[in-house]
Amino acid sequence: MRVALFVPCYVDQLYPRVGMATLELLERLGCEVEFPEAQTCCGQPMLNSGCDTDAVPLAERFLEIFTGYDAIVAPSGSCVSMVKNHYEHLVHEDPRYEEIRTKIHELCEFLVDVLKIESLPGNFPYVVGLHSSCHGLRELRLASDSERNTPSFNKPRQLLEMIDGVQIATLKRQDECCGFGGTFAVSEEAVSCTMGKDRIADHLQAGTQVLTAGDMSCLMHLAGLIRRDKQPIHVMHIAEILAGYEVPQ
Repeated sequence: MRVALFVPCYVDQLYPRVGMATLELLERLGCEVEFPEAQTCCGQPMLNSGCDTDAVPLAERFLEIFTGYDAIVAPSGSCVSMVKNHYEHLVHEDPRYEEIRTKIHELCEFLVDVLKIESLPGNFPYVVGLHSSCHGLRELRLASDSERNTPSFNKPRQLLEMIDGVQIATLKRQDECCGFGGTFAVSEEAVSCTMGKDRIADHLQAGTQVLTAGDMSCLMHLAGLIRRDKQPIHVMHIAEILAGYEVPQ
C-alpha cells in the first residue's frame, strides 16, 4: 500500500519524534510510505478563527499534493477531521475532494480499520492514561462517547492493549475535553488551564504514569501544565508507544 504521510505543522516544528515514530510504525507494518515535501498547513488555524477565505488556498494545495495515493495517514485527529469534515464547504466543487476525503485516516483508525492489525510487538510496563481528543472522538468516531447510549468501542485503546505490559488507567471522566481548543487556549486562557488541570487531576487519581493521545496538540497543552506544576506524569504520543519508543526522561 502506497501511503502518503501527512505531518501536522506543530508536529513537524515541535515534535518531529512523533512524525518519525509514525513513519517507522507504518513501514514496519508493510506500508510503502512517502513524505510529500511540498505539504503545508491544512488550514485549520485559519478556519477555526473564522478566516475561511484564507484557508481555501491551503485546502486546494492539499488536494493537489495528496491526490493519487492509496491512503493518507496523519498522527493527528484534528487535522484529519479538518480535511475529512471541513474541507467540503471550502473545495466542494473540486472533483479531487471526494477521493481525498475517503482516503485520509488518523493513524489509529488506519491501523484498526484499514490494516486491521491484531498484534503488536514490544513491552511497555507502565500505567497508561488515554486522553480522547474531541476531534478524534466526536468527529472521527475513534471511540464511543459517554453521552450516547451505543456499544462501547475504543480504537486507540484496542491498539494499546496489544502491547505487553500496558495497564490502562481507569478515569472518572474518560472523554472530557482537555481545554486546549487551538485559539481557545489563547483567548480563554484561564478556562483552558482550569480544564486542563481537571484532566490531569483525573489522571493522577487513576495512577497514570504515561499520558497519551492521538493528538499532540492536546498533549502539548497538558504537558505544559504538568511541567509547570511538577506532576509525576510523562507525556507521549500514541505513535511513540506503538512504535516501541522509550519513555522520555
